[in-house]
Amino acid sequence: MTRQIIVADDHPLFREALKAAVGRLDTGTSFIEADSVATLLATLEAHTDADLLLLDLNMPGAQGFNALAHVRGSRPGLPVVVVSADDDAQTIAGALRYGAQGFIPKSTEAGQIGQAIESVLAGEIYTPPGFHPPRASQDSDEDLRIARRIAELTPQQFRVLGMLCAGLLNKQIAYELDVSEATVKAHVTAILRKLAVATRTQAVLAAGRLAVDRASVKPPPEEAE
Repeated sequence: MTRQIIVADDHPLFREALKAAVGRLDTGTSFIEADSVATLLATLEAHTDADLLLLDLNMPGAQGFNALAHVRGSRPGLPVVVVSADDDAQTIAGALRYGAQGFIPKSTEAGQIGQAIESVLAGEIYTPPGFHPPRASQDSDEDLRIARRIAELTPQQFRVLGMLCAGLLNKQIAYELDVSEATVKAHVTAILRKLAVATRTQAVLAAGRLAVDRASVKPPPEEAE
């Protein structure tokens, strides 16, 4: 039976490297590629029988661990392996906390990448050699609550949240999604309700708790809700 793996990374050369690493172990694997979270969400909707997702934390729209949290909520049966150049202990621990079944640093050599993916497909949790979990911060419980709320968003609501985090106004989001501004406002209202916040700024700051680099999070432009 052919296995189906989604490779979500915005760098074509690295997607090819991942495919080659897996292909060495199993030539019968088929691959679906995504170069942004927007295309990943569409891919997940179109390929409900995928066996594994390889997810880059830094591709457009990922917002750190937000995409991971959302995918784990919308597709709880799909194993996710985070593949990232950010491979410090805090980032690896965060990926596991938000539901990843494995973490592969982008510096990993090809043979080890293939073995790591095989171990996850066999039901194991994979972490890089030498990884030691850091002590959990006092914020961990609140971060997990945010992750659970992110998981409850619909794919379209998650797209809108990503655009809010990118600083887009309602009219710009409407243009990007080819919907009416009223539809965007309805999505924003639903997002605020699900995240248990009152304003767009609070929504962005809530999502920012799941950023890899929290210092990079910026409040959105002020706009009527």
